[in-house]
Amino acid sequence: MNTSMLDYVKTILGKVSFDIKLFKKEFEKALKVLMPEEVNELISWMKSHFDGQPVLKVLEAY
Repeated sequence: MNTSMLDYVKTILGKVSFDIKLFKKEFEKALKVLMPEEVNELISWMKSHFDGQPVLKVLEAY
């Protein structure tokens, strides 16, 4: 099975969502490897998946 980088990033962010600092670090790494349209999709996914959770503070700078 072929997993896209975007799917991989979503998996990682889901697993580290318990720690804001680690989440931010992984999100910043994702910004370096994803295409701009994938970043937009990731941000939309994060907003829906982590609605109301503290990790969304990471998006305030973006």
